[in-house]
Amino acid sequence: MLSYITLGANDMNASDRFYSALLEPLGYRKQVDSEGLAFSLPDEHASQSGSPCVVYVKPPFDGKPATVGNGSMAAFRAGSHDAVRQVHAAAVAAGGTDEGSPGFRAAYSKNFFVAYVRDPVGNKIALFCNEVPHA
Repeated sequence: MLSYITLGANDMNASDRFYSALLEPLGYRKQVDSEGLAFSLPDEHASQSGSPCVVYVKPPFDGKPATVGNGSMAAFRAGSHDAVRQVHAAAVAAGGTDEGSPGFRAAYSKNFFVAYVRDPVGNKIALFCNEVPHA
């Protein structure tokens, strides 16, 4: 069970804008401390999955610039097609780069609705839901 993921940041203000626009509409709560940002789901979500999952956004510990992990991607579940569309648009407006417009990807499954965006560093993020297509 995934407990946390850490994503590197070079510009904390840009990363704060991006991740706040991406994660807060999905129910994550932001905490700021001297090391960076932590986004976590409220306790009721953590109890459903059995473990809290925290997204940390901070400069790399080694002091070197944050870089993209080639082939790495974090995926966040949204509750509906509309939520995927809205969060994708908000993430792009907050400084992200569109990496794939919201839509169905039949290659994965007939109900897999997903959008892709890159954060200010270039990390690839997926927003998805498995809601049945609307007629």
